[in-house]
Order: sequence, then C-alpha cells, then structure tokens
Amino acid sequence: MNPKVFEAPFASVTYYPEKRLLVLVWDGSPSKEEYQQPFLAMIEYSKKHPVDNMLSNISKQGIISPDSRKWFEKDMMPRAAQAGLKHAAIVTNGNAFKLYYINIILSAVNKFPIVTKLFNNQDDALQWLAHFQSPKS
Repeated sequence: MNPKVFEAPFASVTYYPEKRLLVLVWDGSPSKEEYQQPFLAMIEYSKKHPVDNMLSNISKQGIISPDSRKWFEKDMMPRAAQAGLKHAAIVTNGNAFKLYYINIILSAVNKFPIVTKLFNNQDDALQWLAHFQSPKS
C-alpha cells in the first residue's frame, strides 16, 4: 500500500517509493493556506524519503489566486529544488485559465534544474516519469 502523505477535500498526495514519486491530485479551488498545505507536506516527507519525481494533476483544480501562485514561485520552487526534485509532470485539462496559470508556473520552474512537462492524462505523465527511474540494484 502506498502511503498517503496528505489528504484533504481539496487535495491528496500519495508516495510511490519504488518510483521515488509523489502524486498530488487537486480537487476544487483551495484558499492560499490550503494551497500551501500539500506542498509543505511533500517537502517535509521528502526529508525522510527519497523523492526525485512529482506529478501534479490539476485537471479538477479551480482558479488559483495570484498570491498562491507567487508563493509557489518564490517559496515552494526553491524548496523543491533544494529537496532534490528532478522531474515534474503536470496533468491538465487545458482550459484557458489553467493554461495561463501553467505558463506562469513553467516560467518559474524553468529557473531551476527540474525537467517539467505537461500532459493531458495521468497515464502518459506516469509513463514519461518512468523513464527517469533508477534501475534496481
């Protein structure tokens, strides 16, 4: 059983140890404090468990406030890079508001050594992330 790192009505995070992967699935429009909670839980979890990869499924995520987005860019991204995150996949349904949000997020992510790619479905994102998994010793 893969451990739940975070669970709330607006988001859940599951850890897949064999893939060194955290999967964040959003549902709804979180407040600024709620938006930060799963990310902070992931950073805390990565202090004791190896995490190279992350998948964020924002298909059911509502609109994110500019304050939340700025927090992600200025606070969360440096923490994620410092924690060792190497690859990130974003799953979206591609509506106009999300594409605007994603473009801003991607411009922030590109300042860090984290390879990031967008996907229309979670299966394709997981297949892409599988290419980066370390071979079993």
